Amino acid sequence: MNYTTKVVQVTNVSPSTTSEQMRTLFGFLGTIEELKLFPPDDSPMPVTSRVCFVKFQEPESVGVSQHLTNTVFVDRALIVVPFAEVKKAKAAPSLMGESGPLPANRGL
Repeated sequence: MNYTTKVVQVTNVSPSTTSEQMRTLFGFLGTIEELKLFPPDDSPMPVTSRVCFVKFQEPESVGVSQHLTNTVFVDRALIVVPFAEVKKAKAAPSLMGESGPLPANRGL
């Protein structure tokens, strides 16, 4: 199958998993351009699950990495799916507009 994306989304990642462990696991499947783990390794907030995005140099690695779905890594079965890359717009409209943030809700 031909993939146009080079990015996979990995969900159900154990909270004790580090970005280095993910890089090691997915590094066997292809050269990694970028890897992001959310929340990050140094996050102070408690987490029950993590999400990882892996960008490969070659789109063929996306198909290969999907074979890791249901593989138990640390203590969770991973779910690996292709993730569509979004091209950055030249001038994205501001969500806040020119007037600043919305006023706080003063009750219902």
